[in-house]
Amino acid sequence: MRPQLRALSTPREKRREKILEIARVHKVFHGNGNFLHVLEEISFRAESGELICILGRSGCGKSTLLKIVAGFTPPSSGKVLLKNRAVEGPGPERCVIFQEDALFPWLTVQENIAFGLKWRGQDKKARAEEVERFLGLVGLNEFRNYLPGEISGGMKQRVALARVLILRPEVLLMDEPFASLDAQSREEMQNLLLSLWQELGHTVLFVTHDVNEAVILADKILLMSKNPGRVREEIRVDLPRPRSMDSSAFLHFSRRLREALRD
Repeated sequence: MRPQLRALSTPREKRREKILEIARVHKVFHGNGNFLHVLEEISFRAESGELICILGRSGCGKSTLLKIVAGFTPPSSGKVLLKNRAVEGPGPERCVIFQEDALFPWLTVQENIAFGLKWRGQDKKARAEEVERFLGLVGLNEFRNYLPGEISGGMKQRVALARVLILRPEVLLMDEPFASLDAQSREEMQNLLLSLWQELGHTVLFVTHDVNEAVILADKILLMSKNPGRVREEIRVDLPRPRSMDSSAFLHFSRRLREALRD
C-alpha cells in the first residue's frame, strides 16, 4: 500500500495566485528509428511564491521537464503556460541554475553578478546599488573582486544565485544545483536559498533526487515515476519552518517518502 504522506499535514496557507501551469505535457525523443517516451501526461500548477521540488530517481525525466518549462526543449504535446500565456522559448521571466555554475571565468564575482543588468536599461548608479545589495544577500562582499577560479564551489553557486535573482525572474528553475557540493556546503546553500526565497518571493521549481533536500525545501513535492516519467503524486509538505532534519516529524515524513519512491 502506498504511504499516506498527507497524514502529517497541517492547515494550508491562504491560496496564492496561479503563475505557472503545465498542461498534459508529453515528450518523445526520436532516434535511430526508435521512439523514447520520456514524459507522459505531466500536469501541475505552481502558485506565486511557491517552492516546488520535483523528486524522483535518475531517468524519470526531471531535467527534461525543467528544460521544457525553461523553453529550451519543446514538448511533443501539451502546453506550458506562464500567467496564461504559452511558453514558446526561453525568456528572462524564467531563469535557470544548473549543477555547474556556468560563471564567466574572466569576470570577477561582482562583474558576474552585474552582467545581466547591462541590458535592463538601468543607469550605472542603480546597477551598482543592486549589485551591492545582492553581494550582501549572498554573503560575498569580501569576495567581490575574486575570479571564479579563486573561490570554492559553494561560493560559485552563491554567485550563480545572485546573478539570476538580480534579474527578478518570476520563476527560478534549479536542476540539482547543490548535488556536487560537500554536505556542509550543501546545507548552507539550502539555507541561503530559503532565505532568498523568503526575502524576494519568487516561485521556484527545484529538481532533486535527494529526499531530505526535498523535505527541507519544499512547499510541495512532485513525486515522479519513470518509464515514462509521470507525476505519480503531489505531496503538500506542511511541516513548520524552519525545519530540522533531526525532528521526529521530519524523519517520519522522509521515511514515508523513501518508501513511496521504492514502490
